[in-house]
Amino acid sequence: MKNIIRRIPVCTFLLGIFLGFNARAQTVVTKVSGGWIKGIEEGPTLVFKGIPYAKPPVGPLRFIPPQPMTSWKDTLSCMKFGSPASQGGGAGGLKGSEDCLSLNVYTPTNARDAKLPVLVWVHGGSLTGGSGMGMNGHAFADDDSVVTVTINYRLGVFGFMYLGDVGKAYQSSGNNGLLDLIMALKWIRQNIAAMGGDASNVTVMGESAGAKLTSALLATPQSKGYFNQQILESGAVQCIRDSVTAKGIRQRLMTELGVTRPAELLKISADKLIAAQAKISNGAQGTNYFGPVIDGSVILEDPYQYIRKNRNDKVRFLIGTNKFESKMFMGFDKRLNHPDSTVLYGWFGDNYRYVLSNFESEAKNDNADNAAIKVLTQYMYQMHSYRLANTLAQAGNHVWMYRFDYKRDGTGATHADELGYVWFLPHQNNFNDTELKLANQIHQTWVNFIKGKAPGLVNDKPWPHFVAGENNIMFFDATSGPAQLSSVYNDKASPSSCFTLK
Repeated sequence: MKNIIRRIPVCTFLLGIFLGFNARAQTVVTKVSGGWIKGIEEGPTLVFKGIPYAKPPVGPLRFIPPQPMTSWKDTLSCMKFGSPASQGGGAGGLKGSEDCLSLNVYTPTNARDAKLPVLVWVHGGSLTGGSGMGMNGHAFADDDSVVTVTINYRLGVFGFMYLGDVGKAYQSSGNNGLLDLIMALKWIRQNIAAMGGDASNVTVMGESAGAKLTSALLATPQSKGYFNQQILESGAVQCIRDSVTAKGIRQRLMTELGVTRPAELLKISADKLIAAQAKISNGAQGTNYFGPVIDGSVILEDPYQYIRKNRNDKVRFLIGTNKFESKMFMGFDKRLNHPDSTVLYGWFGDNYRYVLSNFESEAKNDNADNAAIKVLTQYMYQMHSYRLANTLAQAGNHVWMYRFDYKRDGTGATHADELGYVWFLPHQNNFNDTELKLANQIHQTWVNFIKGKAPGLVNDKPWPHFVAGENNIMFFDATSGPAQLSSVYNDKASPSSCFTLK
């Protein structure tokens, strides 16, 4: 679709104040597959917010795959973010809406007929919280000439509750959140040229649950051809569950709601479903309770088996973890500082035995706190990210690995600490000189990768390719540089899924 963005002057002084630039701000219009949309010029970037990429998944469309958006007649105002997906945390325990399938596009004002690389952000939040507005697309659009898209997708019970045994229409209900992501990528393929983007150069990037959902694209044939790069920060395919586990979580939900048949879940209100979801998740403990499902329809088999059988060495990857991922979760759940079988069963299900055994071995050689940090980080993130990186490297893919270690107080990075450095916006942070240098290094290497190049030099040293079994990675710290890990922990008995029920 040819780029046909048009500018319309805005004379409203208050609008200029609110958006942080002068009164000469302009609205902009362009045409997408559904019709004309109107956005706003924010400094050097044109922004379209809350663009619907699928029909609202409500009423008869509840719990079924996303459906293509129908056209609208008048110009659609896309000057404010769409509603987040239904989740806990709002008034009465419910925030957001079931009508949530929208995305936001940030494109440089000088894009016009350019074919710029496209970055698609998939937010984190345990697959039960968060929204596309959580990260500011100006970080890549303003100065880096990257068209940035941030998306909403269905969460928790609405995105990942298995109902395949209720009826054929719900066969893929356990993967609706994943199908939402694929639908957004289809929309981008069809429309992004109208906004200066190159539909053949798409990087999908996620952190935590967003990385887990992004990596699940590798496990389904429905995603083929919609992206050519992935950036996976602290997450891999460990969120993909077998149907027995998915049904086990559903049974906990049904017990909490007092219903006996899965079909009864179809008509229960969002506030009651989200309240029950929060109850069974028990805070951060439920971080791996929801996710895509091996349903025989969208995902056919174990993700590693699928990746090995369906090699695609045309896709490039940047993958990494943080030094002490688990410290954040240990702060949320103090029981993890001295974990026993009860608490570990709550976090890992029947996988608890592997974690407990390793913890007990480590605790013999170190204090319990250090042992818990190390072991929980391994089983929650590091082991899974390196498993995926090794599998992809063996399949012939270009892979680069990193570890983010930096913490201002020297205690080592925990989960999500890298985000402010990746999404670096000059003059909008409280970084010291060391952190400013680190932010520039990280952000630039990410930009290089998004633009199809090698990540490049860090402190004049090249970021090495990750080769299966060799563990060459880039460390990001007060002083950053490449290194080779002597070993990476991998419990071969522990399954690909972080959480299982039998």
